Amino acid sequence: MATLSERLPENIPGRYYVDASCIDCDQCRALSPQIFARDDGKGVSYVVRQPATNEEIAQVEDILATCATSSIGNDGA
Repeated sequence: MATLSERLPENIPGRYYVDASCIDCDQCRALSPQIFARDDGKGVSYVVRQPATNEEIAQVEDILATCATSSIGNDGA
């Protein structure tokens, strides 16, 4: 489970985030490149844009549930 205190600073403010346990597997970026991006210097993914539609929210929730390292979080805000 993602840890809010480990939230990467690259994430845009909002409910969804990636934490420091990300191993840069590319799964989230492959499934939702409009929401997730890569920091090439750190070798991690982060949330570049918060989901805006119900469809995008459902997609991000699916990605969150299947993240291999449980690095994607939803802080409920």
